[in-house]
Amino acid sequence: MERKKYLVVTAGGTGTRMGGPVPKQFLELGGKPILRITLEKFLEAIPDIHIVTVLPEAHVAAWRQYCLRENFTCPQRLVKGGFTRFHSVKNALPYVPDGAIVAIHDGVRPLIGTEKIRELFAQAEKVPALIPVLPVTDTLKVLVKGSDGTLSATSELVDRSRLYGAQTPQLFHSEKLKAAYTQGYNTLFTDDASVAQQYGIPLTFTEGERYNLKITTPEDLVLAKAVMQL
Repeated sequence: MERKKYLVVTAGGTGTRMGGPVPKQFLELGGKPILRITLEKFLEAIPDIHIVTVLPEAHVAAWRQYCLRENFTCPQRLVKGGFTRFHSVKNALPYVPDGAIVAIHDGVRPLIGTEKIRELFAQAEKVPALIPVLPVTDTLKVLVKGSDGTLSATSELVDRSRLYGAQTPQLFHSEKLKAAYTQGYNTLFTDDASVAQQYGIPLTFTEGERYNLKITTPEDLVLAKAVMQL
Protein backbone atom coordinates (compact mmCIF):
# COMPACT_ATOMS: atom_id res chain seq x y z
CA MET A 1 0.00 0.00 0.00
CA GLU A 2 1.35 3.40 -1.00
CA ARG A 3 2.28 5.67 1.88
CA LYS A 4 0.68 9.06 2.37
CA LYS A 5 2.93 11.96 1.42
CA TYR A 6 3.92 14.75 3.79
CA LEU A 7 6.12 17.81 3.34
CA VAL A 8 7.87 19.72 6.11
CA VAL A 9 9.11 23.04 4.79
CA THR A 10 11.83 24.60 6.94
CA ALA A 11 11.42 28.36 6.70
CA GLY A 12 12.14 29.26 10.31
CA GLY A 13 15.35 31.21 9.74
CA THR A 14 15.82 34.94 10.10
CA GLY A 15 17.98 35.27 6.97
CA THR A 16 20.89 37.22 8.47
CA ARG A 17 23.21 36.39 5.55
CA MET A 18 20.85 38.10 3.13
CA GLY A 19 21.40 41.36 5.00
CA GLY A 20 17.88 42.78 4.64
CA PRO A 21 15.04 43.53 7.05
CA VAL A 22 12.86 40.68 5.70
CA PRO A 23 13.79 36.99 6.10
CA LYS A 24 14.89 35.56 2.76
CA GLN A 25 11.97 33.15 2.47
CA PHE A 26 9.61 36.15 2.14
CA LEU A 27 11.64 38.00 -0.48
CA GLU A 28 10.03 38.08 -3.91
CA LEU A 29 11.20 36.12 -6.90
CA GLY A 30 9.26 36.74 -10.08
CA GLY A 31 6.62 38.68 -8.18
CA LYS A 32 5.99 36.02 -5.50
CA PRO A 33 7.58 35.25 -2.12
CA ILE A 34 10.23 32.55 -2.41
CA LEU A 35 8.35 30.42 0.12
CA ARG A 36 5.17 30.50 -1.97
CA ILE A 37 7.04 29.38 -5.10
CA THR A 38 8.54 26.49 -3.14
CA LEU A 39 5.14 25.37 -1.85
CA GLU A 40 3.57 25.69 -5.30
CA LYS A 41 6.19 23.35 -6.77
CA PHE A 42 5.21 20.57 -4.37
CA LEU A 43 1.48 21.20 -4.80
CA GLU A 44 1.88 21.01 -8.56
CA ALA A 45 3.86 17.78 -8.32
CA ILE A 46 1.65 16.11 -5.70
CA PRO A 47 -1.71 17.91 -5.31
CA ASP A 48 -2.83 15.87 -2.28
CA ILE A 49 0.39 16.33 -0.30
CA HIS A 50 0.06 17.29 3.40
CA ILE A 51 2.17 20.34 4.29
CA VAL A 52 3.68 21.52 7.57
CA THR A 53 5.34 24.93 7.23
CA VAL A 54 7.85 25.98 9.89
CA LEU A 55 8.14 29.76 10.27
CA PRO A 56 9.81 32.29 12.57
CA GLU A 57 7.36 32.96 15.40
CA ALA A 58 7.31 36.68 14.59
CA HIS A 59 6.16 36.00 11.01
CA VAL A 60 3.47 33.36 11.47
CA ALA A 61 0.61 35.87 11.59
CA ALA A 62 1.96 37.86 8.63
CA TRP A 63 2.25 34.72 6.48
CA ARG A 64 -1.29 33.67 7.38
CA GLN A 65 -2.54 37.13 6.41
CA TYR A 66 -0.59 37.02 3.13
CA CYS A 67 -2.16 33.68 2.16
CA LEU A 68 -5.66 35.04 2.86
CA ARG A 69 -5.05 38.36 1.11
CA GLU A 70 -3.51 36.80 -1.99
CA ASN A 71 -5.96 33.88 -2.09
CA PHE A 72 -3.08 31.43 -1.84
CA THR A 73 -5.14 28.36 -1.03
CA CYS A 74 -2.46 26.07 0.30
CA PRO A 75 -3.72 23.80 3.10
CA GLN A 76 -0.86 23.91 5.57
CA ARG A 77 -0.23 23.63 9.27
CA LEU A 78 1.93 26.49 10.54
CA VAL A 79 4.52 25.64 13.19
CA LYS A 80 6.89 27.94 15.06
CA GLY A 81 10.58 27.46 14.34
CA GLY A 82 13.10 26.39 16.94
CA PHE A 83 16.55 27.54 17.99
CA THR A 84 18.23 25.56 15.19
CA ARG A 85 17.10 23.71 12.08
CA PHE A 86 17.13 20.50 14.13
CA HIS A 87 14.70 21.98 16.63
CA SER A 88 12.48 23.38 13.87
CA VAL A 89 12.09 19.97 12.24
CA LYS A 90 11.50 18.41 15.64
CA ASN A 91 8.67 20.91 16.25
CA ALA A 92 7.04 19.84 12.96
CA LEU A 93 7.30 16.05 13.22
CA PRO A 94 4.48 15.59 15.77
CA TYR A 95 2.11 16.64 12.97
CA VAL A 96 3.35 13.86 10.68
CA PRO A 97 1.83 10.40 11.27
CA ASP A 98 3.72 7.11 11.27
CA GLY A 99 3.51 5.13 8.06
CA ALA A 100 3.97 8.12 5.75
CA ILE A 101 6.78 9.41 3.55
CA VAL A 102 7.93 12.78 4.83
CA ALA A 103 10.05 15.12 2.73
CA ILE A 104 12.04 17.78 4.56
CA HIS A 105 12.75 20.70 2.24
CA ASP A 106 14.39 24.10 2.61
CA GLY A 107 11.83 26.84 2.04
CA VAL A 108 14.45 28.78 0.10
CA ARG A 109 15.00 26.10 -2.56
CA PRO A 110 12.23 27.18 -4.97
CA LEU A 111 13.81 25.94 -8.21
CA ILE A 112 13.43 22.19 -7.77
CA GLY A 113 11.62 20.58 -10.69
CA THR A 114 8.20 19.01 -10.27
CA GLU A 115 9.30 15.86 -12.09
CA LYS A 116 12.20 15.50 -9.67
CA ILE A 117 9.79 15.76 -6.73
CA ARG A 118 7.61 12.96 -8.14
CA GLU A 119 10.69 10.87 -8.89
CA LEU A 120 12.01 11.25 -5.34
CA PHE A 121 8.72 10.28 -3.71
CA ALA A 122 8.47 7.21 -5.94
CA GLN A 123 11.99 6.12 -4.98
CA ALA A 124 11.35 6.80 -1.29
CA GLU A 125 8.61 4.16 -1.15
CA LYS A 126 11.33 1.51 -1.27
CA VAL A 127 13.97 2.86 1.13
CA PRO A 128 13.86 4.35 4.66
CA ALA A 129 15.94 7.43 3.80
CA LEU A 130 16.59 9.02 0.40
CA ILE A 131 19.06 11.89 -0.03
CA PRO A 132 19.63 13.82 -3.30
CA VAL A 133 23.27 14.74 -3.86
CA LEU A 134 25.54 16.28 -6.47
CA PRO A 135 29.29 15.73 -6.91
CA VAL A 136 31.53 18.53 -5.71
CA THR A 137 33.21 20.19 -8.70
CA ASP A 138 35.42 22.78 -6.98
CA THR A 139 38.94 21.99 -5.83
CA LEU A 140 38.81 21.95 -2.04
CA LYS A 141 41.48 23.16 0.40
CA VAL A 142 41.87 22.46 4.11
CA LEU A 143 43.03 25.73 5.68
CA VAL A 144 43.77 27.05 9.15
CA LYS A 145 42.74 30.52 10.26
CA GLY A 146 45.30 32.38 12.36
CA SER A 147 44.59 34.74 15.25
CA ASP A 148 44.96 37.68 12.86
CA GLY A 149 42.35 36.21 10.49
CA THR A 150 44.78 35.11 7.80
CA LEU A 151 44.42 31.69 6.18
CA SER A 152 47.28 29.26 5.75
CA ALA A 153 47.49 25.89 4.02
CA THR A 154 47.78 22.50 5.71
CA SER A 155 49.45 19.43 4.25
CA GLU A 156 46.10 17.68 3.86
CA LEU A 157 44.95 17.01 0.28
CA VAL A 158 41.27 16.45 -0.49
CA ASP A 159 40.08 13.87 -3.01
CA ARG A 160 37.04 15.62 -4.40
CA SER A 161 35.95 12.52 -6.34
CA ARG A 162 34.64 11.15 -3.03
CA LEU A 163 32.77 14.31 -2.01
CA TYR A 164 29.15 15.16 -2.72
CA GLY A 165 26.94 18.04 -1.67
CA ALA A 166 23.61 17.11 -0.10
CA GLN A 167 20.42 18.84 -1.21
CA THR A 168 16.81 18.81 -0.12
CA PRO A 169 14.16 17.49 -0.15
CA GLN A 170 15.45 14.62 1.96
CA LEU A 171 12.80 11.91 2.23
CA PHE A 172 12.18 9.40 4.99
CA HIS A 173 9.74 6.82 6.20
CA SER A 174 8.17 9.01 8.86
CA GLU A 175 8.34 6.55 11.75
CA LYS A 176 12.09 6.16 11.16
CA LEU A 177 12.79 9.89 11.11
CA LYS A 178 10.61 10.56 14.16
CA ALA A 179 12.58 7.93 16.07
CA ALA A 180 15.87 9.54 14.99
CA TYR A 181 14.67 12.89 16.30
CA THR A 182 14.37 11.49 19.82
CA GLN A 183 18.15 11.92 20.00
CA GLY A 184 19.64 14.89 21.79
CA TYR A 185 20.89 17.79 19.68
CA ASN A 186 24.39 17.60 18.22
CA THR A 187 26.13 20.50 16.45
CA LEU A 188 27.04 18.04 13.66
CA PHE A 189 23.33 17.70 12.79
CA THR A 190 23.36 20.09 9.83
CA ASP A 191 20.65 18.25 7.89
CA ASP A 192 18.15 15.46 8.44
CA ALA A 193 20.42 12.88 6.83
CA SER A 194 23.02 13.45 9.55
CA VAL A 195 20.36 12.94 12.23
CA ALA A 196 19.18 9.72 10.59
CA GLN A 197 22.71 8.43 10.03
CA GLN A 198 23.66 8.98 13.66
CA TYR A 199 20.61 6.97 14.70
CA GLY A 200 21.66 4.08 12.44
CA ILE A 201 19.16 4.51 9.61
CA PRO A 202 20.71 3.42 6.31
CA LEU A 203 20.86 6.21 3.74
CA THR A 204 20.24 5.82 0.03
CA PHE A 205 21.62 8.49 -2.29
CA THR A 206 20.28 9.66 -5.62
CA GLU A 207 21.19 12.33 -8.15
CA GLY A 208 19.99 15.83 -7.32
CA GLU A 209 19.44 18.81 -9.60
CA ARG A 210 22.09 21.39 -10.46
CA TYR A 211 19.67 24.32 -10.31
CA ASN A 212 18.10 23.27 -7.00
CA LEU A 213 20.10 25.95 -5.23
CA LYS A 214 19.55 27.28 -1.74
CA ILE A 215 19.02 31.05 -1.70
CA THR A 216 21.00 32.44 1.23
CA THR A 217 22.84 35.50 -0.12
CA PRO A 218 22.01 38.44 -2.45
CA GLU A 219 24.14 36.76 -5.12
CA ASP A 220 22.02 33.60 -4.86
CA LEU A 221 18.90 35.69 -5.43
CA VAL A 222 20.37 37.19 -8.61
CA LEU A 223 21.31 33.70 -9.85
CA ALA A 224 17.84 32.35 -9.06
CA LYS A 225 16.21 35.15 -11.04
CA ALA A 226 18.45 34.31 -14.00
CA VAL A 227 17.62 30.59 -13.78
CA MET A 228 13.88 31.33 -13.76
CA GLN A 229 14.28 33.17 -17.07
CA LEU A 230 15.92 30.20 -18.82
